[in-house]
Amino acid sequence: MAPLVLTSTTLITLALIFYSLGVWSERIVKYLKPWHVVAFWIGFAFDVSGTYAMHLIAKGPFDILEPHTLTGQIALWLMLMHAIWATRVIIKQDEALKVKFHKFSIVVWLIWMIPYFGGMFLGMNK
Repeated sequence: MAPLVLTSTTLITLALIFYSLGVWSERIVKYLKPWHVVAFWIGFAFDVSGTYAMHLIAKGPFDILEPHTLTGQIALWLMLMHAIWATRVIIKQDEALKVKFHKFSIVVWLIWMIPYFGGMFLGMNK
């Protein structure tokens, strides 16, 4: 396996681990805690890094309309909005939103899983 392929898959897998840890632990306790927000940001950072590494591997021009690219971009932007919103909820100490936030988190996580498994499928079929 080429070093850049190993790096990109490791980074994306770390994104899965950290983002899932934040989302599912928040969902289980049904309350947003500061460490969940840290896990969201770490997962997002790993995802951006892994996506960039995969971009370096890709051949040909960047095609935003290609399904994997499109779903990946949507997922990245949603993860960013999710992390920013979670940060604001924690900073403002909004107790009502801390209790309801897990409902939004799981939706973003489910959308993120589409390009994660799509990329895995594409990688296995090369």
